[in-house]
Amino acid sequence: MKNDSASSRRKFLQQIGATSLVAASSPFASLAAQQKAEERILTYDRRITANDKVRIGVIGFGVQGHYDLASALKVPGVELAGICDLYPGRLENAKELYGNDLFVTRDYRELLNKSDIDAILICTTDVWHAKMTLDALAKGKHVYCEKPMIYKISEGHPVVAAAKKSGKVVQIGSQRVSSIGLAKAKELLASGEIGKLNMVNSVNDRQSSIGAWEYTIPKDASPETLDWDKFISITGKKIPYDPKKFFWWRAFKEVGTGVAGDLFIHLLSGTHFMTNSKGPEAIVSTGQFSYWKDGRDLPDVMSGVMQYPDTPEHPAFQLTLQVNFISGTGGQELTRLIGSEGIIDVRGNTITVKHSIMPEAPGFGGYDSLFTFSKAMREEMQKDFDAKWTPEQRKKKTKEDIVYNPPAGYNEHVDHFTNFFDSIRTGKVVIEDATFGFRAAAPALACNESLLTKKIIKWDPVAMKLKV
Repeated sequence: MKNDSASSRRKFLQQIGATSLVAASSPFASLAAQQKAEERILTYDRRITANDKVRIGVIGFGVQGHYDLASALKVPGVELAGICDLYPGRLENAKELYGNDLFVTRDYRELLNKSDIDAILICTTDVWHAKMTLDALAKGKHVYCEKPMIYKISEGHPVVAAAKKSGKVVQIGSQRVSSIGLAKAKELLASGEIGKLNMVNSVNDRQSSIGAWEYTIPKDASPETLDWDKFISITGKKIPYDPKKFFWWRAFKEVGTGVAGDLFIHLLSGTHFMTNSKGPEAIVSTGQFSYWKDGRDLPDVMSGVMQYPDTPEHPAFQLTLQVNFISGTGGQELTRLIGSEGIIDVRGNTITVKHSIMPEAPGFGGYDSLFTFSKAMREEMQKDFDAKWTPEQRKKKTKEDIVYNPPAGYNEHVDHFTNFFDSIRTGKVVIEDATFGFRAAAPALACNESLLTKKIIKWDPVAMKLKV
């Protein structure tokens, strides 16, 4: 590429991509593409104002509760007003972190009854999500609920209806939909950068005991210290005491939703955001107990395949989902958007674009049946081909590969909470409301249904209903 044309292309891409161009660095020099990849840093300007104070209460102060609260408090004007957890050790930890005067309780209803709390963060076991969301909305609280929004598909419509009726903000906690990386991938896809979308491959693998949810259980765990009867009361069953089901709850179907509810839903949320999709119409999944044979009853290796219909928002495409908890890769996270002219790889907030564009002329010669014909036929057909297609039309078109990186220190989790609190303060539409949350949760939960029943699940993504 000549210097002047290369300069013009860079200037043009800067203008349409809202990125700043930096010199290609050595890690990209080894890429297979003939032209070296350009690395760009995504421009980012988070504007946070604290026009109004928002006081929050947290229900569930486990791993995610800690991370969610820490992110929420990075937003100016947000104050902590109380924490609820069934395990007293976590309430003690909360006071160690946030002061002895902090209001703590083992009964979440006491948080909901506090008039000085504006918003509730629900960071509990999946089986409690819908109940606590409905209770919080009924008490006039804004709600940030961790994913999945629901434990059962049947809980979806009541939560959506309650959110609409309440007039309160409901944000579901798949924070990736607020990331600048996914926003760039969405923009590139919509612009036709990789042609017509036809498939999405999405993987979230791990290789560690913690990654497989084998969290540390405290020495003082007992039916009394964990308030076991209250913990299982939502299930309507008399489940024998098992501390694993309290601390490793994702692995057990009585209280958690496994791989599907923890990780498939992240992959689904991101895909729906980037494609503007309402969801799939057919869902099938399979799984196995490969390594973590620790009493869990939901698999540690699981795959799903979903078919998305042709809609005004996107062409028909197939989505594959994969989670492997004993992956020899050491763990990987990748969503690959595959189009007719290239791919967009999403790794966290790093976006890589590679192109593969077919020539205008059809295939002719090489690994082709042509060589099996008689000499006279080959020569006649070669003459016809040469007359119809120019050398330029026979060449594969090329476009530069591009890598987009987030700025140093970028935090999508804080962005997700910023969006939540901005919505509370200004009334602007939240990025992941209850309807979005339901449309992501239902296909994920349908994967568990397909796994257990060994059937293809049919889903109406517009009406958000199972098809009989």
